Amino acid sequence: MLLPKIEKFIAATGMPVTKFGRLAAHDPRLIGDLRNGRDPRPAMVERVEHFMNNYWGTVHAA
Repeated sequence: MLLPKIEKFIAATGMPVTKFGRLAAHDPRLIGDLRNGRDPRPAMVERVEHFMNNYWGTVHAA
């Protein structure tokens, strides 16, 4: 499931949910929609997971 991974990510980074949605998927309502039952397509899951992995790589490299 994607939402638990996102929840863990935003808790660890302190990133606002709308900012996460904008940066990860160009959709500031993404997390709210997922919390309300939206079922993301595989391409969306891949895009969001890619964003989270790259973000961690950038933070740890700094």
